[in-house]
Amino acid sequence: MASEFSATTTIRDLKQHIGQTVTLGAWLTDKSGKGKIQFLKLRDGTGFVQGTVFKGDVTEEVFEAAKRLTQEQAAWITGEVRADERAPGGVELSVREVMPIGENHGEYPITPKEHGIEFLMDNRHLWLRHRRPWAVLRVRDCVQRAITTFFHGEGFVRFDAPFFTPNAAEDTTELFEIDLFGEDKAYLSQTGQLHAEAGAMAFGKVYTFGPTFRAEKSKTRRHLLEFWMIEPEVAPSNHEQNMALQERMISFIVRQVLAECAAELELLGRDVSRLQGAAEGNYPRVTYTEALEIIRTRIEAGDLPDNVQADVQPVEWGDDLGAPHETIVGSAFDRPVMIEKYPATIKAFYMQPDPEDPRLALCDDMIAPDGYGEIIGGSQRIHDYDLLKSRIEAQGLPLEAFEWYLDLRRVGSVPHAGYGMGLERVIAWITGIDHIREAIPFPRMLTRMRP
Repeated sequence: MASEFSATTTIRDLKQHIGQTVTLGAWLTDKSGKGKIQFLKLRDGTGFVQGTVFKGDVTEEVFEAAKRLTQEQAAWITGEVRADERAPGGVELSVREVMPIGENHGEYPITPKEHGIEFLMDNRHLWLRHRRPWAVLRVRDCVQRAITTFFHGEGFVRFDAPFFTPNAAEDTTELFEIDLFGEDKAYLSQTGQLHAEAGAMAFGKVYTFGPTFRAEKSKTRRHLLEFWMIEPEVAPSNHEQNMALQERMISFIVRQVLAECAAELELLGRDVSRLQGAAEGNYPRVTYTEALEIIRTRIEAGDLPDNVQADVQPVEWGDDLGAPHETIVGSAFDRPVMIEKYPATIKAFYMQPDPEDPRLALCDDMIAPDGYGEIIGGSQRIHDYDLLKSRIEAQGLPLEAFEWYLDLRRVGSVPHAGYGMGLERVIAWITGIDHIREAIPFPRMLTRMRP
């Protein structure tokens, strides 16, 4: 009976039990063998291991139970842990007992053969069990824990912003509109920043961490309709301090992932040497104008990354950078690069003008290498009441919706700064995956709402 068995360890900890007999609660991912031997590929959520069943080592009942196991059936597996450096994880299991837990009803749809990405995304609820998504989402968990650890160490307070908002925070983004019982309209939040600014005036250092929503009809590998954002705000603070905080955070996250997720990155085939510069810090900083020169020079020289088309054009001063341009700049460095001081006309209304050149905003975008583009956008915020009010009016935004935001400048205003980091973009870059839909358990996209 299954009640006679209980797990004594996990696959992740098997190396600590070499030479010992242990019991795993595991699922069968695949099986092979013939004659007097069966090879069971097992998983338990912490890792993967192969169990070997020799007919001469077990009873006839155990050997037949192993042969009858089907893909993704669960079982209690008891066996002796053997060191084997050729095996993933460095160990294998010499199986002595097999006791199925329940039965499978119908065939498991994701077989060991090749499947197309759409099929796998249609079966995302099952695909999560497999090695690639398992590894990516283990890294996601590590990144999330690293974020909270970092901010706790820096003296931040976690500050939760609402998901329903009465207006947009930026006029450049499409929002999801919600009918409030026929009485009024609200929108799913595109950012927690404005409310985090209120938190910064109360607590000094805060960060929000939660889902945000953008109703953009985009099908690129960098976009989701629902994604997670980390948005710290600090008061008082300035542009330089804000960029320094971004660098400390990203380098801390990368160091934690390299320390904790070596097995996951190896499974994904990630070249970890590409992450060493990010772990070290010392991120280069270039101005928007300098970035345009890097782009122009490399285009003219034909010195383009493989994932940038040859017909890409230089950027005119005053225009925003597209994904190919970010890739060109990012590929010039071995670690994230920070592009600062964009033209104010292409940035949000709340960004503080550069006192040395009011055409520019005290802002920055952090660009990841290897073509992953912007992972952070931040700025010093306007702290002057009259200037902020005039910017809101100039953008044609409803002044009444921002009265509470202006209150933060009416009383006790100080220079302050913050940024937003897209969690899935950072995970995609660190893991080296092609599309951020794999960086979240259940992606919500223009073409996908299920499962």
